[in-house]
Amino acid sequence: MTTPQDLLQLTPDTTLAQVLKGYPGAQRALFGRYHIGGCQSCAFSPTETLAQLCARNDNLPVSEVIQHIQDSHEGDVSLQISPADFASLRKETPDLKVLDARTREEHEAVHISGSLLMTQEVVQDAFSNWDKNAPLVLYDHTGSRSLDAVAYFIGHGFTQAKCLTGGIDAYSREIDPSLPRYHIEMEA
Repeated sequence: MTTPQDLLQLTPDTTLAQVLKGYPGAQRALFGRYHIGGCQSCAFSPTETLAQLCARNDNLPVSEVIQHIQDSHEGDVSLQISPADFASLRKETPDLKVLDARTREEHEAVHISGSLLMTQEVVQDAFSNWDKNAPLVLYDHTGSRSLDAVAYFIGHGFTQAKCLTGGIDAYSREIDPSLPRYHIEMEA
């Protein structure tokens, strides 16, 4: 788990590529508050700095944008569960619901034992029939996309939904090395 000391210190000269690497939910945070980075008309370049981004978006105060990214990151951290804590929860909760938010191909290639592929049918079943106060863990490959998925479930009343920090990749490294690791070029 990332500690405050490990976090990238954001400055006006920090590039958006660096921001997104250090704060995976930053694009969602920027779009949610400022409508930046969520669609083609408000896109940004990975080489653009925070100062450049703010200047071309109505001269937003850089310090305000940095604070918003950091505050949003703290919220993201509260939605996560470490691989070690997840492994403990699985032992304590034999009927724990675990959803895989990756593609069908990724799920078929390698998945955490007992997890369900998050299809539309599974989501509808969850919303209709699952206990919304029971623990629920979602995962993806590296932990970046599952934050959006867990926020969606929380928004639909799942009070104990969490996403796996670092995804199946971290789980394989830290808990179950029998799970093959892989790399997807688009995530690099």
